[in-house]
Amino acid sequence: MTKFSDLNLDKKVLKAVEETGYVTPTPIQAGAIPPALEGRDVLGIAQTGTGKTASFTLPMISLLKRGRARARMPRSLVLAPTRELAAQVAENFDAYAKHTKLTKALLIGGVSFKEQDALIDRGVDVLIATPGRLLDHFERGKLILSDVKIMVVDEADRMLDMGFIPDIERIFGLTPFTRQTLFFSATMAPEIERITNTFLSNPEKIEVARAATTSENIKQGVVMFKASRKDREGSEKRRVLRQLIESEGDECRNGIIFCNRKVDVDIVAKSMKKYGLDASPIHGDLDQSHRMRTLDGFRDGSIRFLVASDVAARGLDIPNVSHVFNYDVPSHAEDYVHRIGRTGRAGKKGTAIMICVPRDEKNFDDIERLVEMQIPRIDAPGQPAKTEEAPKADEAAADKPKRTRSRGGRGRKSDEAKPDTAPQDTTQDAPKQDAAPQQDTPAPEQKPDHDDKPKRSRGGRGRNRDNTDRGPKIVGMGDDAPSFITMSFDERRNA
Repeated sequence: MTKFSDLNLDKKVLKAVEETGYVTPTPIQAGAIPPALEGRDVLGIAQTGTGKTASFTLPMISLLKRGRARARMPRSLVLAPTRELAAQVAENFDAYAKHTKLTKALLIGGVSFKEQDALIDRGVDVLIATPGRLLDHFERGKLILSDVKIMVVDEADRMLDMGFIPDIERIFGLTPFTRQTLFFSATMAPEIERITNTFLSNPEKIEVARAATTSENIKQGVVMFKASRKDREGSEKRRVLRQLIESEGDECRNGIIFCNRKVDVDIVAKSMKKYGLDASPIHGDLDQSHRMRTLDGFRDGSIRFLVASDVAARGLDIPNVSHVFNYDVPSHAEDYVHRIGRTGRAGKKGTAIMICVPRDEKNFDDIERLVEMQIPRIDAPGQPAKTEEAPKADEAAADKPKRTRSRGGRGRKSDEAKPDTAPQDTTQDAPKQDAAPQQDTPAPEQKPDHDDKPKRSRGGRGRNRDNTDRGPKIVGMGDDAPSFITMSFDERRNA
């Protein structure tokens, strides 16, 4: 079995490694450290939680043990996608370089430019930075990158997701062509492969696990949840989250709860506090000092649950995380691998549970295709069975009388709701019509009312009249006709 003492590291570095308690390197460390010490470019692909940070930190310290940095001209450069990951790399450097005289500077947002400028002006051997803040210092004329001998890009796939690839390409152009490049990523997207082919020279490729695989130490599960009503989805989903935490019992010592949106991070954290669960939010909109205090509290156990956006998903080494809860299904399938990689680290067991609503099922299918496994389905504890409530609702709806509307106006009952009215009217009118004598001319008082006149249809004027019974036909002009009119008729009859 390979040990750190077999990797030709500097003696002072080995002493620091022994003091941290590590004896056996991980596969990515055993594969990347020897070619890095030889000065070769390295392309490392390994899932999160496998010790990639030490894979470039240890050989970097060993190679930089000789020499001294000049003002504003760092000798090595480490690029990280987030402030938290950059701060973690700085902590690893302090732990492994404590027996050397190497210096470092951390360039991240949320910190005063003045303090960072003071460190750069004194000269640093290792510059650890996020791409945006590094370019800010360069454009202000406070930084010269022409003396960089070793350049490290950590979590390159996360750089791609966050849109840092143009900045990375620009930074590559500012560094010497003769630099040594160490490139590490958990997945190998086509864009990442294009960059490695462009900026790495005959790299040693170390792939210790299939890209985008999950650790075998992590017990996974998913709750397929559907809210009773759309407007109640948020509250019911948060209740399911609390029930999942309670169902895990004492095994859930702590946990990280991942949300897709920053606003949901705050809402979930506030809801958990309301129900007696100690939780604190962390996302990109919070002040850097507040984010660091929250992480420190979670590490030392004073905070039990960390509600986070994907800012905490990549590369953060938080030991002894027992559970990861995906409150939302991640939009990018690769993020699932990084999220659940916060648990089950260093050979320990972990649990990862995800809540999936119907609109996220497409993203969930992408995750299962990426990890090439079917994530076990689990039932939400305490969720009422929907099959028992449906018949009751149907019976109640069937017993309730239906309300119909007529054309007369809103809220009026139609003729169908009054079945007795129409028959009564017809039975009363029928005898009157039968008893009426046949007359050639109707009496004046028997003239039809205005309402009884036949109505015209909408088809057109004077067309398609209603063919209802209008009574007996009228023959002649009647007794009240003028004499000159009747005389003309009589003369025609006699003729």
